[in-house]
Amino acid sequence: MAKLLQAPPKFLSSEWHIANKSQLNSVEAQRAQSQRLVAESQRLVDEIEKTTQRTQSAVKKKIEQRLDEIKFWKKELSNKLEELVKETDVLLTFKTRLEKALESYQEPLDIARKCLMYREQRVGIDLVHDAADLELTKEVEVLQGVISLLQRTLEEISEQLRLNRAAKYHLEKDLKDKFAALTVDDFCSSLTNNNPDIYYSDDVKIEPNSVELDDWIDFSNINVETADKQRNNTLALEALINRILSQTAGDLRKQNEAVTLALQNGIRETKEAKERLTGHLAKVMDEIGAQEKNIEILQKAVFDKEGPAKLAQTRLQSRNQRPNVELCRDKVQSQLMKEVQEITNNIDRLKCMMSQAEVELKGLSRRQLALQEEIRVKENTIYINEVLCLQMRKSIIYHSF
Repeated sequence: MAKLLQAPPKFLSSEWHIANKSQLNSVEAQRAQSQRLVAESQRLVDEIEKTTQRTQSAVKKKIEQRLDEIKFWKKELSNKLEELVKETDVLLTFKTRLEKALESYQEPLDIARKCLMYREQRVGIDLVHDAADLELTKEVEVLQGVISLLQRTLEEISEQLRLNRAAKYHLEKDLKDKFAALTVDDFCSSLTNNNPDIYYSDDVKIEPNSVELDDWIDFSNINVETADKQRNNTLALEALINRILSQTAGDLRKQNEAVTLALQNGIRETKEAKERLTGHLAKVMDEIGAQEKNIEILQKAVFDKEGPAKLAQTRLQSRNQRPNVELCRDKVQSQLMKEVQEITNNIDRLKCMMSQAEVELKGLSRRQLALQEEIRVKENTIYINEVLCLQMRKSIIYHSF
């Protein structure tokens, strides 16, 4: 108990001075170190502030540059989309023109085929493969070729419209993405350190599905180039359609004129032939009348010779009744015999001539029937060419679409 209450040891005066000095030195060193740390901290704060400001300035500048890039590509895409849409609308009008032309050419084709069918109803020698037949056949071939060409061109238009829609889809999708990116970067550019919308992110990282800048440029560049290519293809196709419509209409008008001219020439030739046949028929009819009159004259001549023949034969027969020696061959007898023979020969000659006349009359009658039949054939041909074909073809009009 006595030890527990023992007084603490006392130090020497020198020890006290040393202890005080050591304490002061330690405090001074600690204070100096603290001052250095404060100064270093301030420098660090200032440096970091400047670095932060510099980095933020660089980031803002990059964002603004990025905004300019996006705006540039957005404008390019918008321009290409506008041009493509405009040219696609024009191509649709060309498609309508082509469809109208295709529809309008079906009627002339039907008419040409009907003309060929009607002309098959010609009969006899008039069923000839003439110039009109050749031109009508050519017209059918030309129309079929034109219709086939227009149908193939319509298929090309449909394919081009499909390609244009695909290019338009990619442009619109790219534009939509550009607008979204522009909105995001514009929002980022407007943010400040004191903005209430800023926050800490749980996971700061680069998205794995992000692309390189070159890939980003190439993507939009490909869309622009594709749109340009399809627009140029559309322009080329429109120029081709113009040439096709102009050339085909010209070719069809030219062929239509050739068919009309061939039919008109055929009608003229047939009418001339009919007129010649009609003239010959009139002459034949006159000749038939003359021959019939000739036969009547011959018949009358034969009839008129019956009296003299009977008279001569009666005289001759009566003189045969003379008795005995009176039945002599005198001059009267000789003359009567001569008269009978003469009259008989003359009657035979008249009958022979009458037979020839009757044969000739039959020949003329057959020729009359043949001419009348040939005239009917010509009238049928004229009706087919002039009334059925030429009148029907007046409705053919080739418009410039």
